[in-house]
Amino acid sequence: MLDIGKLPNDLLQSLLNQFSEPLRKEVLLKPAIGEDCAAVDFSNDLCVITTDPITGAEDNIGALAVHISCNDLASSGAEAVGLMVTLLVPPHSTYEQISEVMTQIKEEARRIGADIIGGHTEVTDAVNRMVVSITALGRVKRGGLVATGGASAGDDIVLTKYAGTEGTVILAYMFENELKKALGEDTVLKAKGLMKSISVVREGLISAKFGVSGMHDVTEGGVLGGVWEICAASGLGAKVDKKSIPILKETEAICSYLGINPLKLISSGCMLITVKDGSSLVDILSNNGIPASVIGRLTESNDCLLLDDDKVVKIQQPESDELYKARLMRG
Repeated sequence: MLDIGKLPNDLLQSLLNQFSEPLRKEVLLKPAIGEDCAAVDFSNDLCVITTDPITGAEDNIGALAVHISCNDLASSGAEAVGLMVTLLVPPHSTYEQISEVMTQIKEEARRIGADIIGGHTEVTDAVNRMVVSITALGRVKRGGLVATGGASAGDDIVLTKYAGTEGTVILAYMFENELKKALGEDTVLKAKGLMKSISVVREGLISAKFGVSGMHDVTEGGVLGGVWEICAASGLGAKVDKKSIPILKETEAICSYLGINPLKLISSGCMLITVKDGSSLVDILSNNGIPASVIGRLTESNDCLLLDDDKVVKIQQPESDELYKARLMRG
């Protein structure tokens, strides 16, 4: 058991040792005991910064924390350079649990090519399960910054990969035994394996280079929530065809069993992109091994609409994610 307060220096140092060798020449100051700040040299490029906590998952929390922050950078066309990591740990936790999370963070950050440049680790009774928050710093060439609200009426809406990816992973771990009995072990294993496709860094950088009007990482509220947010940011409307939104069989099976909507399920792992020529972008992404589909178009109207067979349904502002609905229903 660990005492409430800062992690003891000897234990903290053993965690920091794995970040002693920087990957990036831009990183001038590495994390160390007593060192409160990071230093990154961006020269004449723009520095893009984002931060996000992980609160809806427990398994793979370190890996998810890295990806949701780096995905946000990618949606701006920025390359991740450094990550600041905050861990808030409940008193009943063990050092081994903290070490496992930090190892996840190290491995996923290295895959993306980003350094861990600092942060804070604290044992506190203010939380009843571990909370990980990452602040990510990225760089992008001047003129290369992409904003969610940069879209224009008539732009195609492209979705990469599949709706509900992150939520499928979380649910597969959260209800693993129950889902194995109901849906079979193969479905659950495939769902858990989607953890490997949570990053949207590649499609973000490829799309930024292609030239797009906007990008948006799909998180809480799912694909429909993401479309609504694009409309809100750009002051436009949208028409989205439900049939054109790709969903994996394992996502459909898990969501059907749990009684939740996969289009409103947290969806890191897919990116919404607005662009004049969606078909050409889809071809380029496909040639790079990234599935993508044109799912709709932006309109001058303020109405954000979903075409569902013969019905037209208004897409509402997301209030809560289907992940929390599943958790509440299952206790």
